[in-house]
Amino acid sequence: MKRKEYRKRRYASKRKITYKIFGVLLVTVLLFAGVYTLYLYKKAQNAADNAYHAREGSSLRDEQIEPYKDNVSILFIGVDDSETRNGGKNSRSDALMLATLNNDDKSIKLLSIPRDSLVYIPEVGYQDKITHAHAFGGVEASIETVEELLDVPVDYFVKMNFNAFIDVVDALGGITVDVPYERIELDENDKKTIHLKPGLQNLDGRHALALARTRKADNDIERGKRQQVILKAMIEKAGSVTSVGKYGEVIDALGNNMTTDLTFNDMKAMIAYLNNGSPLIETYTLEGTDDSSTGVYYWRINQENLQNLSADLRSHLELDTTLGIQQDDDKSELHQEENR
Repeated sequence: MKRKEYRKRRYASKRKITYKIFGVLLVTVLLFAGVYTLYLYKKAQNAADNAYHAREGSSLRDEQIEPYKDNVSILFIGVDDSETRNGGKNSRSDALMLATLNNDDKSIKLLSIPRDSLVYIPEVGYQDKITHAHAFGGVEASIETVEELLDVPVDYFVKMNFNAFIDVVDALGGITVDVPYERIELDENDKKTIHLKPGLQNLDGRHALALARTRKADNDIERGKRQQVILKAMIEKAGSVTSVGKYGEVIDALGNNMTTDLTFNDMKAMIAYLNNGSPLIETYTLEGTDDSSTGVYYWRINQENLQNLSADLRSHLELDTTLGIQQDDDKSELHQEENR
């Protein structure tokens, strides 16, 4: 009997020790997680502060907006700002996408604007390819041109270069995309080192960038659609990431390769769109026709489609939809020099 009691006491003692050890380990893990989360928070705050570029609000807004309670728009600008491409000057925009975000239902409308679209560029006062707006006057000229085109306010912008794009996709562990064809494509250094193969697959950053950039396989419209698919895949992957460490890698990836007028608090407000997984994203592109009548290729936008899109985006932002896009004959001058 005494031996049984001894065994029971010994077992109970061991169990208490086990519980204590487990408790200590649990507290240690929680403390580490808390410290690491705080570290990531501070890292994200520093990265956001470094990327921040102050800008006055849109001239199409009557009052200041707040992303955590208002419907807002964000212009995504993709550029190749490498020294080999532009010698440190403003480069042409390689991708332009305008997203409108409705705060009530957390829905997103995403419009891809073909880089060869013939539009009026206020910075220079004549019509030209929209890709040239950034070369003429940087982010401000691109924003002004998009607002002139769509009659939709651009509340915020995010400008990202090729390095940031590649590193963010890699930090997310790649993205799942259905590649439509097999091709040898240019890499980020304009070398033909990327071999794209058809089918649904996980792409790393370099292959995703090559797929997003190519125009040789089809045309600028299909290119815009691919960019939308890629951006949606990135949003979906970001919404499904469960490892806190992954967010740290994404923060590092952005580093000095992104510029935005979103503050850190603004960015935190945007996270609400990912709280319940991937948000509903509707994609659009500007309809039009190929035009080489001047000897230079342009995408000539269908005006009826443009007006319908403008009304749709304004409705999504809950703005007055009775204000139509005004045609102005004084803005019809076309500058035909292709290489500037």
